[in-house]
Amino acid sequence: MQKAITKIVIVGGGSAGWITAGLLAAEHNADNGHLSPSPKLDITLIESPDVAPIGVGEGTWPSMRSTLQKIGISETEFLLSCDASFKQGSRFINWQTSQDSKPNLPINHSYLHPFSLPIGEPQFAIAPYWLPYQQQVSFADAVCQQDAISKLSLAPKQITTAEYSFINNYGYHLNAAKFSALLQQHCTQKLRVNHVLDHVSSINVAQQDNLPNIKAGDITHVMTKQHGEIDADLFIDCSGVSALLIGQTLKVPFICQKAVLFNDSALAIQVPYADPQSPIASCTHSTAQTHGWIWDIGLPSRRGVGHVYSSSHTSDDQALTQLIDYLTPALGDKAADINPRKLNIAPGHRQVCWQNNCVAIGMAAGFIEPLEASALALIEWTAKAVANQLPANRHTMDSIAKRVNQQFQQHWQQIIEFLKLHYVISHRSDSDYWHDHRNESSIPDALKQQLELWRYQAPNQHDFIYREMLFPAASYQYVLYGMQFDTQQPEQLKPSMKLQAQQLFTENSQKAQRLSQILPSNRELLNKLTTYGFAKI
Repeated sequence: MQKAITKIVIVGGGSAGWITAGLLAAEHNADNGHLSPSPKLDITLIESPDVAPIGVGEGTWPSMRSTLQKIGISETEFLLSCDASFKQGSRFINWQTSQDSKPNLPINHSYLHPFSLPIGEPQFAIAPYWLPYQQQVSFADAVCQQDAISKLSLAPKQITTAEYSFINNYGYHLNAAKFSALLQQHCTQKLRVNHVLDHVSSINVAQQDNLPNIKAGDITHVMTKQHGEIDADLFIDCSGVSALLIGQTLKVPFICQKAVLFNDSALAIQVPYADPQSPIASCTHSTAQTHGWIWDIGLPSRRGVGHVYSSSHTSDDQALTQLIDYLTPALGDKAADINPRKLNIAPGHRQVCWQNNCVAIGMAAGFIEPLEASALALIEWTAKAVANQLPANRHTMDSIAKRVNQQFQQHWQQIIEFLKLHYVISHRSDSDYWHDHRNESSIPDALKQQLELWRYQAPNQHDFIYREMLFPAASYQYVLYGMQFDTQQPEQLKPSMKLQAQQLFTENSQKAQRLSQILPSNRELLNKLTTYGFAKI
């Protein structure tokens, strides 16, 4: 008789481990936010007491709202406990040109990739109707009020807006260490996840089938130094770049993507505000540099800043100099004394995330430069895939794993192509780094084909083969037209549709003006939150 999947062991903590534990427990051991008296799953998270999480991944997508709500964490508690603020998208600065690029293109150019769809979407495809006006108004400003709102450092909601509800779509900026601590507290105290602080010293793999519940190559148990043998039906590898289970033990190949996306290093630093009441940015700022780019994330108590770069194109010292130059306007002479943390990035992903009875989630499954903050989003997706498609028994596991692996591979393919798009359409010419990014040999074939197509028509949902899109067609529109990509204007547009588009443009402009007058700043809303909190849904 087939034994049901009832015991799950997660190796590794951090955001990946605790998000996974929370989603599994919420899906299978709770009902409407209340823990079941007889939980279906026995979930154990094993975490080394000496290995600290890497602590990056401070930007989320809007999907995090539903994740936190599913786990049962109050948005008010989350924001206050995690030094979190609101993220309404990413603003890209100086990506289009450098000082020696085309003289007719502006320096200090910026554009927003917001979280809100263009007005009228998905029922009405507005991009073709903007093309005739591209010299008069930017795409994001014409079709989305978040461009104007984010420039004013305004919040996406009011204090009277219910938890996880919004006026403008949003994700979060957060303190990664505090986020992991909150998740750990909630999972252990509210969802009864077992927490074992111990070292995994060895991993046992079955050498032959022991049907019906074990197949050759399955992990049977992990051995810990203090707690001995811990067995499970399903193991989840959240051990980070060490990939203790999926890589070191099961030998799932790692597919390096450095030939496409060159960045493999980062210098990260926490930067204090000059004034505790300084404005908090509404979006992640990504400022292009000679051999990479700098992220700048606004939290209530500080900024998180980091320089991502390619070690094949520049040195650590040169990267540090550019980071110091970036911080000098805020820190003055103190910028020269910064001591950032060096992070090494192995750009790429595992061939599959689910092998035998082991699923890799987070950096154990793969990692790429945080240009569009996809790390936490991929953690959420994989954890939800396991929670929502949990096999009934070992017999059904392989077919579910095959399906999840296909989606995993498609997600990585789209992420790589979408990130590469930012570089390919840049006109920067201040280093070999930017020239190499436009080299034909470094561009995925699918992206080449799409760029040729988009010379003649705006991106739409039919341009993509993916069953489940991480980035919708609108994201490609925001990046392409933010970078002033040249799409041929349609020769014929129906008069009735042109009129509808004009009405939508006007509606968006009026909405942006109205919201700019009624929305509080991020700082003001977070200050109010400490007193009033958001209303519960």
